[in-house]
Parts: sequence; structure tokens; C-alpha cells
Amino acid sequence: MADFRARIRSWLAENLSGEFASLRGLGGPGREHEAFGERLAWERHLAAAGWACVGWPVEHGGRGATLTEQVVFHEEYARADAPAKVSHLGQELLGPTLIAFGTPEQQRRFLPGIAAVEDLWCQGYSEPGAGSDLAAVATTATLEGDDWVLRGQKVWTSLAHVAGWCFVLARTEPGSRRHHGLSCLLVPMDQPGIEVRPIRQLTGTSEFNEVFFDGARTARDLVVGEPGDGWRVAMGTLAFERGVATLGQQVGFRRELETLTELAASCDDPLVAERIDRAWVGLEVMRAHAIRTLGDPAPGVAEVSKLVWANWHRSLGELAMLVRGAVGLVTEGGLDEWQRLYLFSRADTIYGGSNEIQRNIIAERVLGLPREARP
Repeated sequence: MADFRARIRSWLAENLSGEFASLRGLGGPGREHEAFGERLAWERHLAAAGWACVGWPVEHGGRGATLTEQVVFHEEYARADAPAKVSHLGQELLGPTLIAFGTPEQQRRFLPGIAAVEDLWCQGYSEPGAGSDLAAVATTATLEGDDWVLRGQKVWTSLAHVAGWCFVLARTEPGSRRHHGLSCLLVPMDQPGIEVRPIRQLTGTSEFNEVFFDGARTARDLVVGEPGDGWRVAMGTLAFERGVATLGQQVGFRRELETLTELAASCDDPLVAERIDRAWVGLEVMRAHAIRTLGDPAPGVAEVSKLVWANWHRSLGELAMLVRGAVGLVTEGGLDEWQRLYLFSRADTIYGGSNEIQRNIIAERVLGLPREARP
């Protein structure tokens, strides 16, 4: 494993140079707009060298890396301060979903474009009335001849304004309720009947979007899994979302904490020192939990992991504002890194499954407690 780590570390050091040297650290949360075209070119360079989909099986265009090798890759990518990826949704979510649930025809059609970073994807799950509660999805898809016709609205759709395709969770069985009658459809974005409206965030950027489907179409065979099996497919996708890439995320967290600790060195407030210590302990617990449960499909594991990192990172943003003091309330020509961290981390406990939903899942499905009253 040391050889594998040394190989990827050496490759990143050698290749994050020249035209790509200026991309280090760009494109993180709240900064998705930074050097988008250049970061896309970097990812295609990464893909050409075989470092794009390290965990995919070789027969599907990946490197066939073990779980441990995948962790090492994501850690080294983060340690090199390599730019945030623009193809994350395709490579880390949809690609593994197609490998697990897609037909051979779907795999042959879509996996090569994802692996080469030629096709960018977005995820059409959340809706105004169905955020973390995906079972409340109301967007419909009706079969008309050889096409599914979609009508409805999605919200908080990351990178929909640049994506060529969207994997959409829609209700395909009229009269169905909750998790029954849903299907996962692969929908081209560049067509009549689709409107994308950017949502301006607290950070001033617009990574998120509203997406309106008004008669948009996709082919009959572009259903992942069987029609009506969308809930199982969607849960599989969410499990992939919380996979080994989170270990690389924690490297970024550690960098933020170390930098904040240096900033707090001149602060005499004992409360600040105590919270710095607690943050360090929390980060160690987070990593230990992630490694202990790596690849564990047991119910509740993914939900606990989401609660741990989301709450920790939100607290770090609050700690940064405490360290900055009154200076942190003032902007001069735009947000600094700590203001951006504080504002964007408010969303950490919401996106990818809100705290409330994660706790309900743990309580009801793992601990067997009574279900929360629902309308």
C-alpha cells in the first residue's frame, strides 16, 4: 500500500504543475464557480491517466482499486490540495449506481462518457415538498409510446446549469404513495420542456438550481432498474454518496482545523482553546468511525456518519467566527475563507439528508422506536 500511496502522491505532484498549478485549492464548497473550464480540463487529464474512477471495475473503465486503495487515493488527492471535481455526481454517484443496477446497454452507453469526463450529470431528487423526505416525490413520468414524459419540479439540483444529463426520481405509477411507484430515469437536459433557474446562495454563488420539467422526454429504456423500483435504486445511490470519498473530505477538514488553530494562537479566551481541543477530538472520532465502518452496509451506519461530519463541520464554521471576533462580521470586496466556511457549512446538516431525517431513520429502522406521526 505504501507503493500505491507513493505512486499517486508522485503523480499529483508532477501533474499539478504548469497549466494546472494555479488550480490548487479551487472549487470547494461555496466556490464551485472558480475556474470551471480549467478544472474540467484537469479532470480529463486525470481520466486520461487512469485516475478518474479508481474504484470502478476494470471492465467498466476503472482501476479496480480495493477499498483501502480508494481511501489512499482520496486522501492523497485532498493532501495535494487538488481542485474540487466537477464530475463528482457522475463518477461517485451515478456511475456506481449503473454498475450495480443498470442494464448492460445502459452501462455501455453511459459509463465511458462519465469515466472520460465527457458527460456531466446532475441529480434530480429533492423537490419543494420533498427535500430529505424523498418518499414524498411528486414529479411524474408518464409512458407515452416509446417515451417517458416528465412533469414536475426539482430543487437544490447541484450543477444542473452545466450538466448534459440528469438522473431523476419520478413517480411512474399513478395513485402510488410514499416509496411505492417511483422510478429512476436518465433524462437529457438539452431539450424543450426543461427550464433551469439558478438559486443564489448565502455565499453569493449559484451552484444550486431549480429545474422545471414540463413535457420533457426520455426514452422508454432509460429506467435504472425496473419501473417502480426507484426507491431501492435511490437508496443505493445515497449509499454510494457516503462512501470512501468522505475520507478525503476529512483531510480537507483537518487542514481547515490546523489553519484555524494557528489563527487562534494569539487568542487568550479559554473557551476558544477548549473548543479547539474538542474539534480535534471530534475529528479523530470521525476518522476512526469512518475507517471502522468502511464498506459496512448495516442499517444506520451511513446515517450516523452523515450526522457526525455534518455537525462537526457546522460547528467548525461557528468556531471560526468566534476566533475572528468582530472582524468576521465585516466584508471587504467579498467573503474571506472563514466567512465562506461559516455560511456554507450551515447547509451541511441539510443537504444529503437533513439531521432530522437521519435521526428518524436511526430511531425507527435501527432502534425500533415508534414512528414519528406523519400527515
